[in-house]
Amino acid sequence: MDFKDVVKQLAERVEKLKDSLQTEEATKNALIMPFLQSLGYDVFNPYEIVPEFTCDIGIKKGEKIDYAIMKDGEPIILIECKHWKQNLNFHDNQLIRYFNVSKAKFGLLTNGIEYNFYTDLDKANVMDKKPFLIVNMLTISDNDIEQLKKFHKSYYNEQEILSTAAQLQIMLAIKEIITREFQNPSDEFVRYFIREINDGKSSIKQVEQYIPLVKKTIDNYINDVISDRLNVAISTSNEKQQVVAEVETEPIKQGRVIETTETELQGYYIVKAILAKTIPSSHITYKDNVDYFAINVDSVFNNVCRFHFNNEDNLRISFKTDEHKEKIKIDSLDDIFNFSEQLIEIAKRYL
Repeated sequence: MDFKDVVKQLAERVEKLKDSLQTEEATKNALIMPFLQSLGYDVFNPYEIVPEFTCDIGIKKGEKIDYAIMKDGEPIILIECKHWKQNLNFHDNQLIRYFNVSKAKFGLLTNGIEYNFYTDLDKANVMDKKPFLIVNMLTISDNDIEQLKKFHKSYYNEQEILSTAAQLQIMLAIKEIITREFQNPSDEFVRYFIREINDGKSSIKQVEQYIPLVKKTIDNYINDVISDRLNVAISTSNEKQQVVAEVETEPIKQGRVIETTETELQGYYIVKAILAKTIPSSHITYKDNVDYFAINVDSVFNNVCRFHFNNEDNLRISFKTDEHKEKIKIDSLDDIFNFSEQLIEIAKRYL
């Protein structure tokens, strides 16, 4: 089982067990220790993980932190644990004190569900006030798993983690700003849209008028994106089954076998999402051929566009309007969105 599968299995465990855990100790045993094991450490080996690690703070001797992950006899990650219901925003002071007097380069504050990773980007040997990485096991993403993998015993590289920590911290800060502005748009945020619409002019009255409109527009846009992605996800299994059927029935041309690639399918899903508001998704189909991958409306004769992706380093797209004579080069699949208006206009002709 690879690391990704291990972490996802652990995430399922968290969801099932959390409500039965009444104490901090139970949280450690049921959630946090398995998490440390998933990172490749032997939780029962004192050379790898030391429970109740002693951190002497000034004149105070014998202060202890819940766990320390060790390497070559020195702590590399200090871990402070809380009960799974505890809000971690109110418990970082203790970890800060421990971090500042230890040789560890990373601090981890966790309640078994949320894992907050800290380092000293702002000032050497002083733990930052904000984490550079926050991972929630109940909403964990593939990107979160990739970041966690860097802390795995087999892949741990302090300098590599530090080189990306600053970027992650900035991205986390930007995400917080976006979340705040999307939920409660500030006057300055709203003024940006007003000025774009009104040739750089804005007024207090317009700000008051636009705030609910900006909020509503953002909500609608997010809902549309989610809806499009759900539609794509729901149809994925059926589309892949169709690929198998078409490959099996399509004749071999000049000794070349048709192979529907993941890149072609991803391009198809993008076009399908673009056309979704114009044409019911059930009417949008595709047909793979030896020389091109065609996207159609109802019939194989109603081409909207064709992909010429046989060379992954030379992606090209053509359109029915010019009888597919011009094959336009695109740098990535995202470039397909640049042709949204053209795709919609062609598709409307077949309605």
